[in-house]
Amino acid sequence: MPRPPAPARRTYDSSGRQEQARRRRAEILDACREGLLRHGYAGLTIRAVAEAAGVSQETVYKTFGGKRGLVKAMYDVTLAGDDAPVPMSERPEVRALLAEPDPLRKIAAYARIARGVSERLGAVAAALSAGGAEAAGIAAETDRERLAGVTAFVGHLAAGGHLPAGCDPALAADEAWLLTAPEVYRLCTTGRGWPAERYEDWLRRMLAAAILTGPG
Repeated sequence: MPRPPAPARRTYDSSGRQEQARRRRAEILDACREGLLRHGYAGLTIRAVAEAAGVSQETVYKTFGGKRGLVKAMYDVTLAGDDAPVPMSERPEVRALLAEPDPLRKIAAYARIARGVSERLGAVAAALSAGGAEAAGIAAETDRERLAGVTAFVGHLAAGGHLPAGCDPALAADEAWLLTAPEVYRLCTTGRGWPAERYEDWLRRMLAAAILTGPG
């Protein structure tokens, strides 16, 4: 007598659990951002973040490793604008910038991206700057990462033959790093009351002068 066919093995679909974990992570990061802006770095606690997000403190520690890791993760997601696991270099606006043949349009696109980043990060960066030694360490790490980003952009322009004769790429990157600092955005908008559009136009002109103009 033939044996009946074995029942089909049920495949485990983890998408629901992954989506739940993603939402929980986003809620923790939102609570972290709100807590940092309201209480400052020194007043931010894992306990308060966990309570605001409706999770246990253990969950926060397991996910982020502690306060420093939590704040850095929040900074990175705020910078990107979302928590999608896509590097900035692979995002559509950056890919379009890299594909643009005209150097002035590249600069304009870079200024537009930098404006968006500073709009999202300005208050967070200000809170870190007033947060003491550990917060200063996070700020220093993010400054190094931003310098790496502008250095890559200047290198991209150099590879395309867009830098003028005698231009020092390292110096151009330093100047671009200073110009694109979230602190400069806050000085222009909050300090001087500039609309974000004016800041972007000013940044575009300053970046073009720093990168595309020769010595002197």
